[in-house]
Amino acid sequence: MAAHRRPRGAHNGFHLCHLHLFLRHVVAEIAAWLLIVCSYGMFRSMNVMDTNKIDLRETQIEGLSRSLCEHVAMLRYEDLPVDVVHNVKLLLLDTLGIIAAGRTAPGIDILHARLQRWEKTGTATALKDKLRLSPPNAALANGAAAHALDFDDIHDEARVHTSCVLVPALLASAEDLGGVAGRDFIVAMAVGIEVNARLGLACFNCLGHGWHPTMVMGVMAAAVAVARLLSLDVDRMLGALGFAHHLASGSAQSILDGALTKRIGPGFAAHAAVMAAFLASDGLSGPSRPLEGKAGLFLLQERGEVLPDRLLQDFGRHWETMRYGFKAFPCCRCCHSTIDVGLRLHQDGIRPEQVESVEIAQPSVNFRTVGLPYDASRDSVVHAQFNAAYCFARALQDGRVDLHTFQRPQITDASIAALTRRITVVMDPAMDPIAMGPVRITLRLRDGRNVVREDSVLLGGPDAPLPDSALIEKFRSCLAIGAGADDAVADRLATLVMTLEEQKDVAEIVAAFP
Repeated sequence: MAAHRRPRGAHNGFHLCHLHLFLRHVVAEIAAWLLIVCSYGMFRSMNVMDTNKIDLRETQIEGLSRSLCEHVAMLRYEDLPVDVVHNVKLLLLDTLGIIAAGRTAPGIDILHARLQRWEKTGTATALKDKLRLSPPNAALANGAAAHALDFDDIHDEARVHTSCVLVPALLASAEDLGGVAGRDFIVAMAVGIEVNARLGLACFNCLGHGWHPTMVMGVMAAAVAVARLLSLDVDRMLGALGFAHHLASGSAQSILDGALTKRIGPGFAAHAAVMAAFLASDGLSGPSRPLEGKAGLFLLQERGEVLPDRLLQDFGRHWETMRYGFKAFPCCRCCHSTIDVGLRLHQDGIRPEQVESVEIAQPSVNFRTVGLPYDASRDSVVHAQFNAAYCFARALQDGRVDLHTFQRPQITDASIAALTRRITVVMDPAMDPIAMGPVRITLRLRDGRNVVREDSVLLGGPDAPLPDSALIEKFRSCLAIGAGADDAVADRLATLVMTLEEQKDVAEIVAAFP
């Protein structure tokens, strides 16, 4: 069946506000490992890994880390296209809204209480409750909140959430520096966004190797961006990049286990990025070959499965910044096309009581990430956000997926749990194993009919972008939910962000945050 597509810019169903226990857990764990092993074998049989693996001894990439820093150091505000500047500001706006909405997310209060107990003052701000902390800890607090709802931006092909690491690191650094002009902040943010996307494109199977790309790539990109904000020369910027790789971490096991470390992890990446850049500024340098070295990113974390040309090809001329997606749904991006199909089926009048069974077919990496059976007894928000069966069931039953979808007690709703037991998620070997968008959903109805829907377009991405008006409404809604802010307060902050190039001091944005 041909892929079901919608006109560019349409956004159907986008609503912002609206044994048994033990054995099932054990079976889920065993299944997770079997999926990893089987999918790894499938990758090898399809030659996906072998054809893209490089031999660094035969590839002319020596000096790539330094070359990246040289490219970054040369960029000026005047080099940025108008549409890139606009998208940078939208990404900043979106992130600030999500930080506000994430204030009450599980784990955020605990993290803030610990930081406040250890630190009584500082030169930067944790936006929740306006705590004054050191720049690294402010970046940690804000980074955790920015990813706490899984509502933040993503480069779909690179599989990186960027702004949840980058914005907290840059804001904390700008406050510490003082008097950072809006144009300088835009340049640093544009650099970080672009480097993060390109690292993800070069290291295209990072998640498949068991790493969380948002953390591993994010700390390195954010360190380079902070170094650019600090106006470091190439040598010290390279030191920051090397230091960041030394601090890079983030296991995908948090996703498999539905652990809150998945949400808090970007905060630690932001913390490490600030430390790496400022210590490099002070003269403490990291390794000089963090990308191409024998124990660098490409060989250590990525096992040689990289496309290094994607890092610098047309850098400063072609902007991956324009290919970022803004999330319409607060959950793993691997579930978004599945949700979209569910919403359209709901609009077509199909209801759960009509459904005998459902099969959701996904590409390999998506399947390994969100394909486990849904277990409501885990009472895990992260498990719900990273579960295709739960997301589809909610979309089909409710006709919407929003922030309330992934809150307690909704995630243990008995009717949803019953529906998920009729849903099977499978891996389709015919689909591009690392593609984010493809999905095929087959419903067997109780009247004997079979209904098949396919999709490959991710709502909010470059092929189906949300209009600016929808992003502004998302921002207002997030501020209302998280901070109780009315539209006037939200619009004042939005105006500051969308005229950032005119601002003399980025600290005004922090001051205006409710």
